Amino acid sequence: MAQHALRAVIFDWGGTLTPWHEVDLPQQWRVFAREVHGLPVEDTHMPPEELAEADSLAVRLHQAEEQAWSLGRQTHQSASISEILAEAGVDAAHDRHHLALAAYHRFWEPHTHTDPQVRPLWQGLHDRGLRVGVLSNTIWTRAYHREVFQRDGVLDLLDGDVYSSEIHCVKPHPDAFRAACAAVGVEPHEAVYVGDRLFEDVHGPQQVGMRAIWIPHSDIPSNQRVAVEATPDAQAHELIDILDIVDGWLSESEPTA
Repeated sequence: MAQHALRAVIFDWGGTLTPWHEVDLPQQWRVFAREVHGLPVEDTHMPPEELAEADSLAVRLHQAEEQAWSLGRQTHQSASISEILAEAGVDAAHDRHHLALAAYHRFWEPHTHTDPQVRPLWQGLHDRGLRVGVLSNTIWTRAYHREVFQRDGVLDLLDGDVYSSEIHCVKPHPDAFRAACAAVGVEPHEAVYVGDRLFEDVHGPQQVGMRAIWIPHSDIPSNQRVAVEATPDAQAHELIDILDIVDGWLSESEPTA
């Protein structure tokens, strides 16, 4: 029996469109907190009281973020960076708030580069008449993510994108996938989702009738894994493999004489 016609491919972001690697997560908040207090990040020859105050803020920020991600895995509730800052007691009206956020973004810049295969992959999908979307579990803003795609020269190939920071839930909640499909103008059964996590990126989309391609190349920390029985519809070892997978599905959905 022919498969439903495929009209869109929607991608996870971190660990899928950006290559997976280890990041010193507490350091992101030390960078932010020390900028808030006007302190250099590396210089340890600082008044101990100021250093202790900045590092205390960094700990609170890290704990607030960890709590937000943990809650997301348990209840699928989303969070935003502004909510995390507020939870840690950061005053958004503080004179140094925007400087601290800029320092935070500079910390992340080398960790957000788009895989070089993304542009030829997305161009290949467009050449096949397919739409391209992104659905990411993230605390960051839409504007920040789009700046990353613009910096790396792929924003022009993106047809629609949804970020959990701007909706009520995170993957694998079904509403996240429905929102992503709506963003690219297709029904769930007309789309495939690509990601590196079985719980969020395979189990999640299959709940709403999407197909799922798993790219198992991320060393996901044990505290971020959720046990689930899920079998991907296909598996890719690198992003460009998706074109061959999609070609197979497109040929299966063609009407027979």
